[in-house]
Amino acid sequence: MAGSISSALLLLLNMAGALLAPSASAPQSLPASADDDGDVDFFFFPFLVRYKSGRVERFVGTDTVPASLEPATGVASKDAVIDAAAGLAVRLYLPSLGNSTRTRSGRGDRLPLVVFYHGGGFVTESAFSPTYQRYLNALASKAGALVVSVDYHLSPEHPLPAAYDDAWAALRWVLGSARSGAEPWLSRRADLTRLLLVGDSAGGNIAHNMAMRAGREGLDGGAAIKGIALLDPYFWGKRPVPSETRDPEDRRLNDRIWSFVCAGRYGADDPVVNPVAMAREEWRRLGCARVLVTVAGLDVLSARGRAYVEELRASGWGGEVRLYETPGENHVYFLLQPDGEKAAKEMDAVVAFINGDRSPGGSKPEGSAKSI
Repeated sequence: MAGSISSALLLLLNMAGALLAPSASAPQSLPASADDDGDVDFFFFPFLVRYKSGRVERFVGTDTVPASLEPATGVASKDAVIDAAAGLAVRLYLPSLGNSTRTRSGRGDRLPLVVFYHGGGFVTESAFSPTYQRYLNALASKAGALVVSVDYHLSPEHPLPAAYDDAWAALRWVLGSARSGAEPWLSRRADLTRLLLVGDSAGGNIAHNMAMRAGREGLDGGAAIKGIALLDPYFWGKRPVPSETRDPEDRRLNDRIWSFVCAGRYGADDPVVNPVAMAREEWRRLGCARVLVTVAGLDVLSARGRAYVEELRASGWGGEVRLYETPGENHVYFLLQPDGEKAAKEMDAVVAFINGDRSPGGSKPEGSAKSI
């Protein structure tokens, strides 16, 4: 049975599984409400349907939870509005100083600053979802980092490059607020010399593109991105890469999905989605010193993550790139099974990367980190 299901469809189901609340279920067919709007324009199974009337109905990734103080970790979170008119906001996470890296780093109360971009195929989820509240509470606590999670606009109502523009505006706001004192957590606690961008799936794509833009344009005040962590990043392209298996159905489906999220503004081999196609001189503009890429062995996108690491290494870019592989798991499994042993090992790798350790951990067979 499994052999009859395309790898692209399995990817979508795994992505949806990571976003579904325990009581929710993805639709197996179009909802009855489809008749309310007449013909369906695009059914992005299992995430959403867009009707020809323009109405969009989402099935997963719409739940939200309020900012709070989590008793188990001592991490506090709060929301901040960047631009009320544009609808751009963030959620900040501040760990208990008892769990922070200040005693190890000798930097007082200053913490590593992580700007996080959530996944969801560019079409679902938010900075306020229970999935990412849980993950980022854990990340902030374990890494002793101040985390800023960006609530960017979603496609198809706001097709790409809207998410990229929002991500860049949020990054500039973070840096400006840290310097001006407009946001006390940032101005009092953030160490701008330890600025990292982290994202999963579509968020990993965004983090990469922000580092590329920073390399081309620079950041306000001469700030520099210390590193980027791309967790099961969403990259695509028409031409297969080494170890990538793909049938024509997969190619057509993924091409249609990419065209849908960007409204046809970027081709399937545009560098924003297919950095492997970049010339080597473009790779050398990547605006950070360190890169961590994680991949899951059963993820159809894993070959793209490996190819990213290989191309970056071959480009002559002067930084350090690492690949962390978890065999036997699917796309963003660490969101679906956060308490599992493999997820814990991957979390340790990300935490160590944030804190600048030479060896990010996870070297046992269940997951392996490779410095390349």
